[in-house]
Amino acid sequence: MGTITFVEYDGTEHVIDLEAGKTLMQLALDNALPSIDGDCGGECACGTCHVILDSSLIKKVGSASSNEIQMLDLSAEKTATSRLACQVQVSEDMAGAIVRLPEYQV
Repeated sequence: MGTITFVEYDGTEHVIDLEAGKTLMQLALDNALPSIDGDCGGECACGTCHVILDSSLIKKVGSASSNEIQMLDLSAEKTATSRLACQVQVSEDMAGAIVRLPEYQV
């Protein structure tokens, strides 16, 4: 089993055991990660689980859907590799991934 490292805006790192089949949001909430709210419960309806992925990770998980992009457009911190953590399924090949968190959630 591998790990995924979540990095807060201030540089604080949280190393979490990878659990394939869950979403990044579920991992964050299960481990009381600050900065991920998940207010809508993973329905892609609020934008409070915004994460910024490395380009290599985007190649593994794919691009955002049109609904997800609409939610991300509400964030001033949106980047080309932004995703909603509720929409990113964790898989074993994500071991060692680094997930960055914006300063503010929508």
